[in-house]
Amino acid sequence: MSSPHWRSQSSSTTSNIDVDHNLQTDVLVIGGGPAGTWAAWSAASAGAKVVLVDKGYCGTSGCAAASGNGVWYVPPDAEARETAKASREALGGFLANRTWMDRVLDQTYTNVNLLAEWGYPFPVDEEGKPYRRSLQGPEYMRLMRKQIKRVGVTILDNSPALQLLVDAEGAVAGATGTNRQTGKQWVVRAGAVIIATGGCAFLSKALGCNVLTGDGYLMAAEAGAEMSGMEFSNAYGISPAFSSVTKTLFYNWATFTYEDGTPIPGAGSQRGRSVIAQTLLTQPVYAILDQANEDMQVHMRKAQPNFFLPFDRAGIDPFNQRFPVTLRLEGTVRGTGGIRIVDSTCAASVRGLYAAGDAATRELICGGFTGGGSHNAAWAISSGCWAGKSAAEYAKNLGDWTKQRPVQAVGEAGLISGSQHQIKAEEVIKATQAEVFPYDRNLFRKQEGLTASLQRLNHLWQEIRSSQAGDGRNIIQLREAAAMVATARWMYSSALERKETRGMHKHLDFPEMDVHQQHYLVSGGLDEVWVRNEGLGSEKELVGVSS
Repeated sequence: MSSPHWRSQSSSTTSNIDVDHNLQTDVLVIGGGPAGTWAAWSAASAGAKVVLVDKGYCGTSGCAAASGNGVWYVPPDAEARETAKASREALGGFLANRTWMDRVLDQTYTNVNLLAEWGYPFPVDEEGKPYRRSLQGPEYMRLMRKQIKRVGVTILDNSPALQLLVDAEGAVAGATGTNRQTGKQWVVRAGAVIIATGGCAFLSKALGCNVLTGDGYLMAAEAGAEMSGMEFSNAYGISPAFSSVTKTLFYNWATFTYEDGTPIPGAGSQRGRSVIAQTLLTQPVYAILDQANEDMQVHMRKAQPNFFLPFDRAGIDPFNQRFPVTLRLEGTVRGTGGIRIVDSTCAASVRGLYAAGDAATRELICGGFTGGGSHNAAWAISSGCWAGKSAAEYAKNLGDWTKQRPVQAVGEAGLISGSQHQIKAEEVIKATQAEVFPYDRNLFRKQEGLTASLQRLNHLWQEIRSSQAGDGRNIIQLREAAAMVATARWMYSSALERKETRGMHKHLDFPEMDVHQQHYLVSGGLDEVWVRNEGLGSEKELVGVSS
């Protein structure tokens, strides 16, 4: 375990810290997106006192709040459910677990219907039936903020967490952080903590993703938690070259061309993203949404108005004019890797810690591949609910010990008091991006390239783990940089271990799927990263607790 930055955070010693908030609660939720708000609502509904902290403003920050979200919402019809489960099993490399799929489909169906009861304005189809397979982010998250406030959740906005607190036995017992507006530190002691901080997109400017820097991964690992599926972390979203909007559904109606207007063979197929990336290595790629008829164009603008905003600002009609496109890394936001959960309660491998949404591995329902929305949205809803209920029960069983136990903060990357080593966060971030952004390094992987990148990332980690940044925003940025470096190291260490091509992990040295590698890869460690195999059978045993 890493040496603590703030040695003791027992109730008798926090008074000498300049804090904005010094709170005691049953459950602390870190992250205010769909997973975090569902977790907070679930815990509070189970009778727990809940505090939620958000890096931004809960209800507006994160990728879900920025646009429309498809939802894996399937009515309880046996045939429809079977089709839904089978639809992506092959794409995910046959790593998904059908028992977990059933749980998620059941919970999502229940909770989306609950949104309707709360007043979410679902549209109706041509037959007058409610259409509940998509959610508009702004309305959805505005409603979720309203609901968690209604059940008594305390929200600390603009308050990124920096470190977890643990007790003498290593159980997670709260967190510390800083308020962006006041610059003061906050301390929240808790019976249980839920990490719902989203994935890591490495500050690629993908829509809504620039608050998603892997912070939760780093804090969890510093407390001893494990990761899983981190090799499935190289998702790239299509975007206009002049925009951050990575909503990709409408490109199903696109023709992709070279600069001279000649169509690019295979760019519009299921493997089109790889074709586009391969082309972008040597020349520009253009797109035009010329396969959408007039009725479809009207529907598109109503369904995702923010998709068209950059075009309107640039004076481009995307249905009739070609425009340059690029691919922006979305990492684990649309990948499937994350914090490993060890049972059906969404508990991490450290007592008192739970994970939900993109921060938790989504392999259990997606295997090694996913896209935007759909399974991601359903997993956020479901895992958030399970984590919230379970954390509330765990905290209740602790009783008064929650308030009495001495605790300390863990994690030291960028936080070494008195360190003479100074490092600029911007330089670390730029160096990390240079290893994870390039298509010919991360999307198209080779043993030689992964090894070279990992060596440089290991050096970056040694630089940042022994440095300090001072106070305020510098601490936040340096911790973000540390989280990105750590995430990239788990990614590439896992990718080196999976010597095959499966799901979104494309290993050019091993281009075929290997039946003997149909297992999960669990990873962890900070100064020394490790990776081990985890059989699929052990994951089936996770579903032993009723949801």
